[in-house]
Amino acid sequence: MTRRVAVLSILTAVIGLCGAGARAEEHHAALLALAKGVIRDIAAYEMVVEAVIAHNTRTAGYDAARIAALDAQWQAEMMTGNLDLIDAVLTNDLSAFLSDTQRASNGLFTEIFVMDARGLNVGQSAATSDYWQGDEAKWRKTFLVGPGAVHLGPMRRDPSTGALQIHVSTAIVDPATGRPIGAITFGVAASRL
Repeated sequence: MTRRVAVLSILTAVIGLCGAGARAEEHHAALLALAKGVIRDIAAYEMVVEAVIAHNTRTAGYDAARIAALDAQWQAEMMTGNLDLIDAVLTNDLSAFLSDTQRASNGLFTEIFVMDARGLNVGQSAATSDYWQGDEAKWRKTFLVGPGAVHLGPMRRDPSTGALQIHVSTAIVDPATGRPIGAITFGVAASRL
């Protein structure tokens, strides 16, 4: 499936899930439906799985010190504008696909990012505030829990996007083994639920 066809099919599914003016108690059900539908489908796309497997191969030997140094480099780049590491992630094919998917969502998705088995960014629709997500619930409560795990974050204003959103995360699973290989997080615009 081409990236454009994939994005268009996502848009069709997302439009069906969007409901204007949902009450607070309906948010939970809508977010779970989104996680178990469109988000799970995107997490299973061949491009997503292949990118995570390749990234896991590159980062398998990283120790805590290397991860901390990369995270510090990412955060410094956010402050200085020298974007070597950030640009390497933002310009890859997976990031292009995630950006296209976000645009096609008609404002439902405020950001999308994919993490590897260490919690490091593999691809993203816009720069996150840090490179390592492995200390956060979006990764710990999905990747470490296993296939089918879903984590719904609190509603908050995201510092990197400025949008009032809820993070919806799930594990990315290798179809060959059935084991988690990473995680994916979608910022969902609270105003669209």
